[in-house]
Amino acid sequence: MSEYGNREKTLYLVVPCYNEEEGLQHAAAVMRDKLSRLVKEDKISPKSKIMFVNDGSKDDTWKIIVDLCKEDCVFSGLCLSRNCGHQSAILSGMLTAGKHADMVVTIDADLQQDIEALDGFIEAYQKGSEVVYGVRNDRNSDGFFKKMTATCFYKMMNLLGSNVMENHADYRLLSKTAITALEEYKEVNLFLRGLIPTMGFPSDIVYFDVKEREAGKSKYTFKKMVKLAADGITSMSTRPIQLITLLGFVVSVFSVIMIIISLVDWLSGHNIPGYTTSMVVTLMMGGLTIFSLGIVGEYVGKIYLETKSRPRYIIQSIIWIDAQTGEEGQESEDGE
Repeated sequence: MSEYGNREKTLYLVVPCYNEEEGLQHAAAVMRDKLSRLVKEDKISPKSKIMFVNDGSKDDTWKIIVDLCKEDCVFSGLCLSRNCGHQSAILSGMLTAGKHADMVVTIDADLQQDIEALDGFIEAYQKGSEVVYGVRNDRNSDGFFKKMTATCFYKMMNLLGSNVMENHADYRLLSKTAITALEEYKEVNLFLRGLIPTMGFPSDIVYFDVKEREAGKSKYTFKKMVKLAADGITSMSTRPIQLITLLGFVVSVFSVIMIIISLVDWLSGHNIPGYTTSMVVTLMMGGLTIFSLGIVGEYVGKIYLETKSRPRYIIQSIIWIDAQTGEEGQESEDGE
């Protein structure tokens, strides 16, 4: 029996791809080599696969994925009908792979997340963990701005009640049990980093070093990071609304105090028309009102999207090669 235990060992690597034509073939070769070594060491089953998820790429990413699948049956491809976003692409891959795999690991196509950490993921899984989080050792590879915004992001998320593990992105392992449970979560506004910990399964952490991106540019722009932060806060916590209530109470108390002071000045005959005071109070109240409406509006918008129950993604096609017959298979599926 392998030193890694006797749990079922079919592994699927799920790799979300958006305009990754520059480095996809190199990434596929590195991943293929790593899976081959894991199979030889009897850490995973020979049935293990690498599943690329094409998230509506505008370049030749899907064409490259199809060619890879035809060259080697270890690869399979899943094509979404449009760009559904990173979180939906990951979810579609996990739920599809979970039908065939005993464990699924999500990893980015740029290989900045150290693929050698897979050994640690599998070991933790064999010891009984249903979820294994990949956490980066440090942020030394990031620039000052990226490091500062990332630090603020995690601190703000935890301050506002969203249970997010610091320095954990979307490099993680989920067992079939965890994926089956995740499938029961139907919300449209996805924030997997906060959602998965709420399932409560036994979990573990594997630390890894971040590598330099070998090809292409990061597709995770500042705008997308801000959107992810907003989705994370409003999807996982109602604390911003509670803070608005508290702030409204504080401002109300301040307003009452100002009214009392004004009345005392008027009764004592020292009341002088205060243009500055009036402007400050008016602008403060107006700003607070607009800000509060904006936050409440975010929650109303999320409710609106949820009530429509539109699919989180639509799978246009899935491609794989039968390992025994060598025949190509291709099919379409409904959205989730």
